Amino acid sequence: MADQKIGKVTHYYDKIQVAVVKLTKSDLKIGDTVKLVSKDGSEFNQKVSSMQIEHAAIDIAKKGDEFGMKTDKEVKAGTEVIKA
Repeated sequence: MADQKIGKVTHYYDKIQVAVVKLTKSDLKIGDTVKLVSKDGSEFNQKVSSMQIEHAAIDIAKKGDEFGMKTDKEVKAGTEVIKA
């Protein structure tokens, strides 16, 4: 399967290393691998290990959801989320 852009980071909380992601195309579940690509071209891959909506843990986020996702590295608002 080719990489597919599925959403964007809308906010990042640096103290807790959590990105707020708005899904626009596809569902995302715990265990999926995503590539985070910033506007300056830097990118990294990571496995989705933790997602929450309104402080409640979720296993799957649906298209249209806005949720918090723990990240391995710092990201900025506008970073693209690509399902790898």
